[in-house]
Amino acid sequence: MTATLLTGIGLLATQDAELGEVADAAIVFEGERIAWVGPATAAPDADLRVDVEGRAVIPGLVDSHAHLVFAGDRAEEFAARMAGTPYAAGGISTTVMATRAAGNDELRANVARLASELLRAGVTTFECKSGYGLDVDTERRSLQLAREVTPETTFLGAHVVPPEHDRADYLRLLVGPMLDACAPHARWIDAFCERGAFDGDECRAVLEAGIARGLGARVHANQLGPGPGIALAVELAAASADHCTHLTGADVDALASSNTVATLLPLAEFSTRSPYPDARRLLDAGVAVALATDCNPGSAYSTSMPLAIALAVHQMRMTPAEAVHAATAIGAQALRREDVGVIAPGRRADIVVLDAPSYVHLAYRPGVPLIAQVWQGGRRT
Repeated sequence: MTATLLTGIGLLATQDAELGEVADAAIVFEGERIAWVGPATAAPDADLRVDVEGRAVIPGLVDSHAHLVFAGDRAEEFAARMAGTPYAAGGISTTVMATRAAGNDELRANVARLASELLRAGVTTFECKSGYGLDVDTERRSLQLAREVTPETTFLGAHVVPPEHDRADYLRLLVGPMLDACAPHARWIDAFCERGAFDGDECRAVLEAGIARGLGARVHANQLGPGPGIALAVELAAASADHCTHLTGADVDALASSNTVATLLPLAEFSTRSPYPDARRLLDAGVAVALATDCNPGSAYSTSMPLAIALAVHQMRMTPAEAVHAATAIGAQALRREDVGVIAPGRRADIVVLDAPSYVHLAYRPGVPLIAQVWQGGRRT
């Protein structure tokens, strides 16, 4: 097994509670795993030596909420929104029509393009949802295509009710034939608990059906207004409640007393000119807060986790250290992953080298391409 020594690290932000931040550091990879972390002066020998010349190093970023399987775009909708049309969930149907009409090769090429963008932006682990098919065949093949690029696949048939179905008929389809077709290709089940999508009781029925099939729960919660999504996520021990833009005190207390991560998606607020979540309120209450891109063609068509980090600092009152932790270790927690998001012996050798002396520059220099190197499973990509 080849050992690689990454040395000359000016600042190593491990995101590990015991290792913390290490100046003048080094890391040794053996195969796909990290074998050693510590000061460069104490580094063991290795087969290959790579000097990063004083740059900062962080774990590979973890994007725990993305919608990458779709066709077409919604640039006209975006332009209308910038001219004053409010964002609503109904625009999803536009993408549904394009996705149903697309063949697997077209969808696969788009997924590959977006996955490549994520990797160039420092993302080494990402989740990918279905939800733009809303019929049995397109949801199934969406998950099959997503599974080609990530093990973190999520069945989101409960995105909106497609126009050819009445609500009751579609819910029966969701928890029956569609779930039967999709569950073998998914790790997670999600539901859009929001006005214009599904109410709390409908989401509970869908999520409980998925849990009964062995899928973990995730919830789109409280994006467009207050609602039952947070309480439902906590009740069902969901791994993550995502968006969390409009929260009551009871919502915050429920999250703080649970193992459910609050995953914030500032690129959606940026793209829709909506109020940002109050990350400071959640963090001060002891809630585990993650950051993700929400990459999708309607409300957040971006694969830039560094921009999400910058927005979290500039608009959501997170410190740079908190934002990077949210985009790495807590993102991994939102996926119930213990092998990524932290630089420590035994973890996957997923590493990002920044073209900067500190991770603070991700927020200090927003929009500047600071990802100098990405190592995934011990190999430079």
